Amino acid sequence: MTSKEKVNAAINHRPGPVPLDLGGGPTSGIHCSIVEGLREHYGLERGPVKVHEPFQMLGYIDDDLKDAMGIDVQPLWNPHTMFGFYIENWKPFRTPWGQDVLVPGKFEHDTLPNGDVVLYPNGNRSVPPSGRMPPSSFFFDAIIRQDEIDEDNLNPEDNLQEFGPISDEDLKRFGSMVEQHRENPRFLFGLFGGTALGDIALVPGLNLEHPRGIRDVTEWYISTAARQDYLHAVFEKQIDIALENLVRIHAVVGDAVGLVYICGTDFGTQSSTFCSPETFESLYKPYYRKVCDWIHGHTSWKVYKHTDGAITSLIPHFIEAGIDILNPIQWNAGGMDPVSLKREFGRDMVFWGAAVDTQKTLPFGTPAEVRAEVLKHLKIFSPGGGFVASSIHNIQARTPIENVVAMVEAIREFNA
Repeated sequence: MTSKEKVNAAINHRPGPVPLDLGGGPTSGIHCSIVEGLREHYGLERGPVKVHEPFQMLGYIDDDLKDAMGIDVQPLWNPHTMFGFYIENWKPFRTPWGQDVLVPGKFEHDTLPNGDVVLYPNGNRSVPPSGRMPPSSFFFDAIIRQDEIDEDNLNPEDNLQEFGPISDEDLKRFGSMVEQHRENPRFLFGLFGGTALGDIALVPGLNLEHPRGIRDVTEWYISTAARQDYLHAVFEKQIDIALENLVRIHAVVGDAVGLVYICGTDFGTQSSTFCSPETFESLYKPYYRKVCDWIHGHTSWKVYKHTDGAITSLIPHFIEAGIDILNPIQWNAGGMDPVSLKREFGRDMVFWGAAVDTQKTLPFGTPAEVRAEVLKHLKIFSPGGGFVASSIHNIQARTPIENVVAMVEAIREFNA
């Protein structure tokens, strides 16, 4: 089977070899330092890794590395980074940990006296920076740039600054990417943007030069309980804009894309959910339902949703909303027993991720422990299809290269 056939079988709940995704999306990526180490391990051409997603410092995985690792997914990236500038015109950058990488041309940064690296929205140095990477860190944190909130004059339009009609230039870029990958044997993963409902990584407005509205993480979470009318107004208009954009995007990319990543909003912590099922039903589900209904009614795309954490109680509501694929299946969170998840929801939901724990086993275990954990979860999740293997969220810096290789080899062993 080709990679495309393997993934299509899995997401349509048909038995077959378990596909592998690494680097297909922003929550199944690999830190640039690990990409460099993997290239060295597999004896591939040396050179600076391209950092296509600076916020998390994710490295671009070239085709030769995909071939070496047996990766079955090809992302169709949004042409903009989370900081707003296009992913193009690569230039060198030395990271705080001493790695020489390539970053997009409008990656404009300063190093402060304390060693912090700050990054500017849209590469505009005339406004305050929107991201900060401390010298001991391996990725950027959002800098909160919010004016004092005036409760009597809150305007939902302020939280819609980043949402608007897709540009002709971006449509052209999506079309070019599809043509580039039309003969690609890997499954094409669509990342179009605009449909994330309150994704906390996006709330601060990293790409905005003068963010307005509710941009503080704490205030946003307070708003999910205390300002629901405000959020309804934001979500309703946002989704109207998004659907108009999806009509135009689909006209360009068609059904070459097999799925669309609609949202990265986290609903779970290590032990519980951020909101009750009742709040999900009233505040979020109507808008997910509207997006999913349009996608299922007008395209062949599957709908992919990311959320970490202990979200078992919400999975039936995700299914009712029309979500087809759930990532990353954090089975080390409370109440997320893999056997129960597969038994209760495996007929209706595709599980994407789940192969290995990126909090403990992958970074701190031995290769033998990684192999055992991967094989265990492939045996649980793969019967009858409905499973694409990946790590539980991105592979982080300082993860032993031999452990990543052990994960890949365990999947290859399982499929043999």
